[in-house]
Parts: sequence; C-alpha cells; structure tokens
Amino acid sequence: MKILVLTWEFPPRIVGGIARHVGELYPELVKLGHVVQLITVQFGDLPLQAVVEGIQVHRVTVGQSQDFFHWVGQMNQAIGAYAAQLIHDEGPFDLVHAHDWLVGDSAIALKHHFKLPLVATIHATEHGRNRGIHNHVHQHVHHQEHTLTYEAWRVIVCTNYMRQELHTTLQLPLNKVDVIYNGIRSEKKPLVVGAERQTFRRRFAQDDEAIVYYVGRMAHEKGIARLVEAAPQVLDQMQGKVKFVIVGGGNTVPFQRQVQQQRLGPHFTFTGFLPDAELDVFQTIADCAVFPSLYEPFGIVALESFAARVPVVVSDAGGLPEVVQHQETGIVTRRDDPTSIAAGILQVLNHPQLSAQLVENAYQDLNKRFRWDQIAVQTQAVYEQVLTERRDIDW
Repeated sequence: MKILVLTWEFPPRIVGGIARHVGELYPELVKLGHVVQLITVQFGDLPLQAVVEGIQVHRVTVGQSQDFFHWVGQMNQAIGAYAAQLIHDEGPFDLVHAHDWLVGDSAIALKHHFKLPLVATIHATEHGRNRGIHNHVHQHVHHQEHTLTYEAWRVIVCTNYMRQELHTTLQLPLNKVDVIYNGIRSEKKPLVVGAERQTFRRRFAQDDEAIVYYVGRMAHEKGIARLVEAAPQVLDQMQGKVKFVIVGGGNTVPFQRQVQQQRLGPHFTFTGFLPDAELDVFQTIADCAVFPSLYEPFGIVALESFAARVPVVVSDAGGLPEVVQHQETGIVTRRDDPTSIAAGILQVLNHPQLSAQLVENAYQDLNKRFRWDQIAVQTQAVYEQVLTERRDIDW
C-alpha cells in the first residue's frame, strides 16, 4: 500500500518522542513492502527531498510567523499544498497517517479533498500534560486534538492508559482506538569498556561517585523538580558520593535555580542537549536512570535505558507502569513523591544484585514487547482494517 505520513518532527529534528517514533516505525513498514512518503518540516541545511532508510522524505519550508500557533498554521498550509501536489503527481495513496494535532488541519483537509481515510496517532494530550484545561491556549489545543480524533478513521495510542485518557477527555469511543506500544532498536546501543569507558565517565563524575541521570525535555510534567527534591535523601544515605546528571535541551534555568537554592550545586550537572552518539555512550556508563514524570503517555526514554543496560526508576504516572514492571524490569515509585523517588534510587544503588537482575530482565523484555518489526506488523493490521472498511462504503 502507499502511505502518506504527516509529522512536524523527524530525525534529526527531535523535539519530543514523535521523531524517534516515526524514524523507527516507517523503515520497518518499508521492509514489509509498503511505499512510505513522509512530509515534515525543513531542518538546517538538510536536502528538501531524501530517501532515509527507504522512506521518501519531503521537507517543506515554513514562512515567517508571529508566534507558535501562527507557525503551526503556516506549517499546515505548506504541508497541505505540498501533499496535494504530491498526490496529484504520484498518487493515488491508500491513506494518510497524521502524528498528533499539529498536522491535523492539513491531514483533515487532505482526507476530505481526496477522500482518503485518515489514521491518527496521538502521542500525548493537552489535558494530560496540564492536569486539565485551564486557559485559552489549553482549550485551543484540546479542541484540535478532539477534531483530529473525531475525523480519523482509527486512532492509535501507545498504552492502555492513553486509550482510556482519550475516551475520558476527548469522548472518543474505545472501539475506535488501537493500542500499539512504542519500541526501540536495542542493537543500536554501543557497549563501552575498559580505559575508554573510564575516561568518558570521568567527564561526569569521580571514580567513587555513582551517576544517576535524567534525560528528556526540560518540562514541568517530567518531574525534574521532584528529582531535585529527592537528591538530599539519596546523598545522605550515600555519603554524598552521587552525581546527578540532567540531560536535555530547553529551559533548565528553573531547575538550576532550585539546585542552587538547595545548595546541591556540586552534585548536579546540566549537560544540555547531547547528540545521539554521545548520549548512547553516556547511558552505558551510568548507574541509574530516573524518570519521575508527573504525566507520561509511554516513556521511550525508559526503553533506551533498558537497551543501554541501566537500571531504571520511574514514577507510576500514565503509561510508565505498563512499560516498566515493578521489581521485574525496574523500580516504580509514587508520582509526585520525592521520598518514594529517593527510596527507588537507593534500592538500585545499594543492591547491585537486584540491579543486575532488573537490567537483564529489562533487556529481555525489549525483544518480547518492544520490537519495531512487530510494531510495524501491528500498524499494518490497522491499515488493512481501515482499507477493508473503506472498500465497503460509498464515500
């Protein structure tokens, strides 16, 4: 089948989890024999057209904008115009697959103009990120999410938690939603040993210090502030021999200020954005990964730590308990609870035998539940259901 994919981020343009999702899923669908044309946003000096692991990638230029929402409107106009010409030149396509509300307007317009069934993947919701709809900005995004899921033939989400959330907050019928987990290519993680490992590790900590890290967006819902609050309890039990490394781009100022106010400066390092090659090596030299989210639809970062063979501590927010099985593949702590987070970290650091077993179980679980080739087959089944139903109706 011929699939037209719309996404506002695609590697190496990485804003959140969508880029990694689309960058890993569609090469596997190409391997299954499908033609994938993907439209996204121009990034740096990358070519406007390229073939990436079999995906035919088209990058559109977005004009000057006044603010983020104006930019989203400009982006949808550019994507819609480009897609219409692409369908005219290289169509027909079997369906359109839109990733999140940001490309919803162009996806819906293409659906109606060309009578193409629309599949939407919702990666997170505004209601979930903000624990409710509290202002006009939240209301606008919430409305866009509702419209996209209403217009979609079927909706894909990454966890059962998200399926229930869309049912509750967007009034989406449960029988319209398919749950397909995210995945990871575990073989892509390098293993660094010997002197090279020690040299790299000393960039972040002394030899006698444990490395506890967070990687992800610098956002309130990621629970970074709760990790900072948990740090004194961990340091007290570990005689100060812990270095907390916070990895990720964005506004780190509020968290750095919090660290300074708690006089924890010598124990925290904010690296900013790390390129994938460097991040992959860093994860293999750490002692514990912590993801204390207040809201988390899935948590691909947990899978990345599984693949890097790092013991994982997460909160029980959102879909994380579906990804990380408590005391089997990681430690699940209470959301919004620094004491619980600290206890989880100490359990990992103080019990090396338990940590080793968690790491081994987690690595094995990647091949059982989180392989992209399996995920592609599940996605293909959704497409086939949509096309079968499409053939049975007069649009």
